[in-house]
Amino acid sequence: MPFMTSNPALARALAEREYDNPTPVQLAVLAPDSSGRDLLVSAQTGSGKTVAYGLAMADTLLGTDERFALASAPQALVVAPTRELALQVQREFAWLYAATGARIVSCVGGMDPRQEQRLLNQGAHIVVGTPGRLRDHLERGRLDISAVRVAVLDEADEMLDLGFREDLEFILDATPPERRSLLFSATLPRGITALAKRYQREALRIEVASAEGGHADIEYRAIRINPSEVEHAVVNVLRFYDASSAIVFCNTREKVRHLHATLQERQFSAVALSGELSQNERNQALQALRDGRARVCVATDVAARGIDLPSLGLVIHAELPNDAESLQHRSGRTGRAGRKGVSALLVAPFRRRRTEELLRSLGITPVWSGPPTVDDIRKLDHERMLRDPVLTDEPSEDDAAAAHTLLAAHSAEHLAAALVRLYRAGLPAPEEVADPGEPRGVRERAPRAFDGPSGAGGSAWFRLSIGRRNNADPRWLLPLICRRGNVTRKDIGVIRIFDEETAFEVGIDAVDRFSKALRKADGSDVVIEPLPGGPPVGRPEGSGPGKAPHGKAPRGKPAHEKPPYEKAPREKPFRDKPFRDKPAQDKPGYGKAAHGKAAHAKPEHAKPAHERPRGPKPAGQSTGERQLGSGRPNTFEGKPKGKKPRRP
Repeated sequence: MPFMTSNPALARALAEREYDNPTPVQLAVLAPDSSGRDLLVSAQTGSGKTVAYGLAMADTLLGTDERFALASAPQALVVAPTRELALQVQREFAWLYAATGARIVSCVGGMDPRQEQRLLNQGAHIVVGTPGRLRDHLERGRLDISAVRVAVLDEADEMLDLGFREDLEFILDATPPERRSLLFSATLPRGITALAKRYQREALRIEVASAEGGHADIEYRAIRINPSEVEHAVVNVLRFYDASSAIVFCNTREKVRHLHATLQERQFSAVALSGELSQNERNQALQALRDGRARVCVATDVAARGIDLPSLGLVIHAELPNDAESLQHRSGRTGRAGRKGVSALLVAPFRRRRTEELLRSLGITPVWSGPPTVDDIRKLDHERMLRDPVLTDEPSEDDAAAAHTLLAAHSAEHLAAALVRLYRAGLPAPEEVADPGEPRGVRERAPRAFDGPSGAGGSAWFRLSIGRRNNADPRWLLPLICRRGNVTRKDIGVIRIFDEETAFEVGIDAVDRFSKALRKADGSDVVIEPLPGGPPVGRPEGSGPGKAPHGKAPRGKPAHEKPPYEKAPREKPFRDKPFRDKPAQDKPGYGKAAHGKAAHAKPEHAKPAHERPRGPKPAGQSTGERQLGSGRPNTFEGKPKGKKPRRP
C-alpha cells in the first residue's frame, strides 16, 4: 500500500527508500480525519513515528508545493528528550525533505552553541532540539519561534520523566497559540494528558498497539548464567548470533568501561556510549556502528531511546534494567520497521523471579536456555565458513594459479586445515561457561514407571498451565483433569505441582482417550498438553530436604540396628590435691590483703572509736567540725545534746 501523502516531493523520497508498506501509526496519522488537527498519539517505540509526524508536518507546511520558500524564521519545531534522538530526527528529515530545499537545524546540548547560532541566523525551516538547549537559545534571543506553524513533542513521557516540564511549558508558551501541535508518547500518563489539555485544541487521540504488544519482530531469550561469568556469557552470545551490529546494555558507566575494555581485548570491534562522553565522542561512536567500523556498542540507558541502526540485530542485557519500560525501550532498538531481532537477557539464578515479573508485565514469554557453549559456536562457525564468499565466489585467474602452486607443495587436507586456522584466527575465541541449571521445579528427567492402579503397562506425562502461584491444589485439579480428559480417577497417577505448571501421569490404557478429549475446545483458559521427556524434576509441594515424600520427617533406624553408644570419659580440670588438703593458715598468702599487707591491719578510720588514738584538737576546730583534707569521715567527741543541728 503506498503512502497517502499529497506532496509529490515527499512521495518520491519515500519511493527511493522503498517505503511501500506504512506502519499502523503512519496510517492513523495520515488518515483524512487527522488532517490539520492537533494529535495526541500513543505508539510503541520503533513503530515509525518519526516518518509519521514528518509527513503530517508536510501537509501543514507545504501542502502540494514541492519546495519551501526562502528560509527565515522557523516554521516547525520538534522537541526530543535526548541528543541522540534529536540528531536521529534531523537525519530522517534530511532524506525525507531532501527535494524540498528545507533547511533543518539541530540545537542539542554538548554541541557548540555559537555554531548553532550562526546556522539559525542564516535561516531555518525546521528546528530540532532538546528542551534545555532550545530554552537557552530562546532566553538569549538567538531563536525566534513566533512564526512556528507546527510544534512536535517526541517521546513526551520521557521528557517529563527527565524533569523537562518547565522547559516544555516555557517553549510552548513562546509559540503562537494558533499553531498545530503533535504530541507523541509511548505511554499516556496523567502528566501527558494534562499537558495536552493545556496546549492542544480538541486533539484527536490515537492509540496504536499491535496485537503482539509491540514485540512481534523481537525474539526474547532468557539465558541462565553464573554471576561470575557475565563477561564470558556476553562473548559467547555475541559469537553465537554473529549479528552485523549489536548493543550490550549495562546499568552504570563503570560497568560500560570495564566491559568495553574486555570486548576489545577479545578482538571485538567495540565502541562505548555513556553519559560521561562528550557529544562529539558519542556521535563518532554511533557513526562507527552505522558505517560498519564497529559491530558492538556497550552502552548505558542513554542509548535506549532515539538510536535507529538499520543493521542492529541483537540486544544483550548484561544487567537487568530497573523497570519494564526500560526493558521495552532497550529491546526496541532491534526489530524495527519489520526487521527481525533478538533481545537476550543474562539472568543469574537469584534474578530469575525479577526477570519473570518484568517480562510478564510486558506480556512476553521468553525462551529459557543456558549460555551458548564452545561446541555450539564451533558448529555454527563451520556452517558460516562454508557460506563465506571466499569459498562460494568463483576464483580469479591469479587465485587459481596460486592454488595450483599450493597444491603442488601441499596436500589438499593440509591446505584445508590451514584455511580453517586462518578463518578462526579472525574470530574471537569462545569462552567456557557453565549453565547454573533450572531452578527446582523446572528441570526435566526421563519418565518413570507408572504406579497408578490401571497403568501397569506404562504411562504418559502431561502438562497443565496452572501451578503453585495460581493456588493449584490436587483436590480441584484432579476433577478438572478427569473432566477435560474424559477419564476416571484411577487413570491418573502422580500429580506434581510446581511454581508455574503442574505435571501429571495418565495410564497408558487411557492415553488415547485422554488425548482425543483434549483436542475438543471447551472455552477454558487452562491449557493441557503432552509433556515430552517426562515430568520436571523438582521438589514437589510439601517436600524438602530430610523429609519423606509427604512432608514428614523420615524415621530413624530401629534400636537393634543402631551402633552402641559409648560415653566418652569426662576430663576434669587440674587440681593440686595436696594444696587443697592443706589447712588454710598454711597456704601461701593466707591472711594477706591484695597489696601484701596483713589482712587484719585495718586503716585508722575503720577502727572503732575507742581504739582510735586521741590527741589535742587543732586550734580553731570545734567538736563535730569536719576536718578538711584528713580523709576521715565526720566524727564527734560525743553525742551532742539537744536537737540535731540543721544543715546549712
